[in-house]
Amino acid sequence: MSQTKDASFGVKVVEGIGGLPKVCLSTAYGSEAEIYLFGACLTSWKLENGKDLLFIRPDAVFNGKKPISGGIPHCFPQFGPGPMQQHGFARNMEWSLKDSQNNEGEPVVTLELKDDPYTRSMWDFSFQALYKVTLHSESFSTALSITNTDKKPFSFTTALHTYFSASISGVTVEGLKGCKALNKDPDPANPIEGKEERDVVTFPGFVDCIYLGASNELQLENGLGDTLTIRNTNWPDTVLWNPHTQMESCYRDFVCVENAQVGRVQLKPDQAWVAEQNISFT
Repeated sequence: MSQTKDASFGVKVVEGIGGLPKVCLSTAYGSEAEIYLFGACLTSWKLENGKDLLFIRPDAVFNGKKPISGGIPHCFPQFGPGPMQQHGFARNMEWSLKDSQNNEGEPVVTLELKDDPYTRSMWDFSFQALYKVTLHSESFSTALSITNTDKKPFSFTTALHTYFSASISGVTVEGLKGCKALNKDPDPANPIEGKEERDVVTFPGFVDCIYLGASNELQLENGLGDTLTIRNTNWPDTVLWNPHTQMESCYRDFVCVENAQVGRVQLKPDQAWVAEQNISFT
């Protein structure tokens, strides 16, 4: 891709779908991203050619009540089912824009979520979550930090539930060979433990699998002619998901490759946990 600079770049907050505020990021090189403050959900990532590499499901609603289905929703402080609502509360709460800046033509924003009576009704702890997103010419990076601001310890699980645009019949994921796998097919409540023996994982049908101790670098071929590299620091696990015919209207058009922390993180008062990822077009 060309690296011609454009003077019209930066960060702006505009009204999005359903009147929800969204943060628009654009680089000096033509790439763009959008993040809704509701759920701190990154809903769009476009390169200079205008192609969106993230996916929003056709059943997604933007009403400030239900989590946005698609893009990169947050799972915090609970990944999956458990004592509170599915995937916790961070994906269906309004985050605040704490900081924004331009770093040599690359916009950086930091969103913040803190406890309130709603969160305490499910999870009675004081915390601060910061989500920093940096948009580059052909990649973006995120850093999620969770700080215990309470006087007592707490634990949590978390994930970034990333939906990539795809043609599922042509999708492949490399880098998981040798990982311990918890396969939720056929029974999500009783995953089958095993070891991933394949060099290349494909999606011939329903896939819902957690990989523990996954590599910090994966290669995703999205079936649309694009190769993406997913790198991470301190996200120890990976989740692959495609609902197949359980979601007939759109399963062919996306794949979820998720950085996750499936095991519980224990934080003492004033301790923080930080995990980073970088998703690049290669």
